[in-house]
Amino acid sequence: MALSPRLDLRQSQSLVMTPQLQQAIKLLALSNLEIESFIGDALEANPLLEAGDVRRDDAAPAADEAPAEPATADAPDAAEPALDIDRSAIDQDRDTGDGEWGAGGAGAPPDDAPGIEERSSAALSLAEHLGAQIGSAASDTREEFLARHLIGQLDEAGYLRSDLREISDDLAVPLAEAERALRLIQTLDPTGVGARDLSECLALQATEADRYDPCMARLIDNLDLVARGEFARLKRMCDVDDEDFADMLSELREYDPKPGLAYGSDTDAAIVPDILISAAKGGGWDIALNEATLPRLIVNRGYYVELREGCTDKESQSWLNEKLGDANWLIKALDQRQKTILKVASQIVTKQAGFFINGVSELKPLTLREVAEEIDMHESTVSRVTSNKYLHCERGTFELKYFFMSGVGGDADGEGGASSQSVKARIKALTDAEDPKKILSDDKLVELLKGEGFDLARRTVAKYREAMGIGSSVQRRRAKKIAGI
Repeated sequence: MALSPRLDLRQSQSLVMTPQLQQAIKLLALSNLEIESFIGDALEANPLLEAGDVRRDDAAPAADEAPAEPATADAPDAAEPALDIDRSAIDQDRDTGDGEWGAGGAGAPPDDAPGIEERSSAALSLAEHLGAQIGSAASDTREEFLARHLIGQLDEAGYLRSDLREISDDLAVPLAEAERALRLIQTLDPTGVGARDLSECLALQATEADRYDPCMARLIDNLDLVARGEFARLKRMCDVDDEDFADMLSELREYDPKPGLAYGSDTDAAIVPDILISAAKGGGWDIALNEATLPRLIVNRGYYVELREGCTDKESQSWLNEKLGDANWLIKALDQRQKTILKVASQIVTKQAGFFINGVSELKPLTLREVAEEIDMHESTVSRVTSNKYLHCERGTFELKYFFMSGVGGDADGEGGASSQSVKARIKALTDAEDPKKILSDDKLVELLKGEGFDLARRTVAKYREAMGIGSSVQRRRAKKIAGI
């Protein structure tokens, strides 16, 4: 077979992402604080951009834009309140005289502005370090949710300064569950995080080192005497000789009293919510972006006119038009970012309305795909919107990612099922109410749950039962017989 060169024409399709589109996509993944920093650099790079004061009464669409429709729940279910969305729009100042101020999509991000990739800190924060460990350590999504929330309450040294009972009340969960979640955090690296005081922090590290015997426990319980140098008294209390006491003190000094400081400063750990949620007076929810971290951008029309009059050569005119296009693009991109975040947040509140009303027990299974389909966006867009974003409500401050969890008894994507919390609640209710003479086996629990719409495998029921500390049918029969029930 002879070989010879030839020319073939082939037609194919490919997606070409312009620099503007790439930058707009990256903007979605930034938090409000990172956006604030990005805007600050853009203001320095573009003389036509100007930061205006943020006033709630100014938060309205531009005159030539249709007002955004408020997001509401698709189904008019009386049990789920409608959403009253408080939308904030960036002022898009326009020069109606020359028509250039409304130029759609013109321009690109300023070339001399630092890239978005440079915004994020290279150092790993304590919250990020602990959060990376939680997924594999938690026994279920409910415990993971609680643990992640508690991680957000830790100070820069790794201590939990907030009252655990108040946190459990805010989340509407039993104190025992909050304590279990805290104990989970205390098993993570670095050892000592999640402690409520110095004694507990050192005790955790002594336990990890297999040195927490009764003598060390007494020493750690009396750190005030260590600080005052009352060693003779401590030796008597610990019932050790000079050599052992010296070893104990040496061991104690090797522990880290502030284990969290190795993972970032207080500034790094501080969480400023991007979205604010509050109960509306007429029912439902008010959802708004945190305007305190979002400066309003406008184009300095007077300065543009002044510069235009002085631009007599083509190079100067080209530079000015480029800066105008950059300013218009950034304003439009930020406005679209705000609308997208509010759409996603409103869907989360709609789907998880039970959580905002009654607490963690009513969290429902929710996937990124489900939200994306509701708001007619791509799943990757929703993923970017929920990254590094936090919402604040009456129950506290939560990362948007917390509200997404797979269901059980659904399809391969975890959709169409019930949340593990709901399943556990039903298992507990059934075992609590069972007849002592007719203890329910796991097979019977599967049958009863299936009748209630929970299509679960026997091993799944057994796993949830064991995770809640509920014994097998044999153990429960024995326990109830001893208790005389």
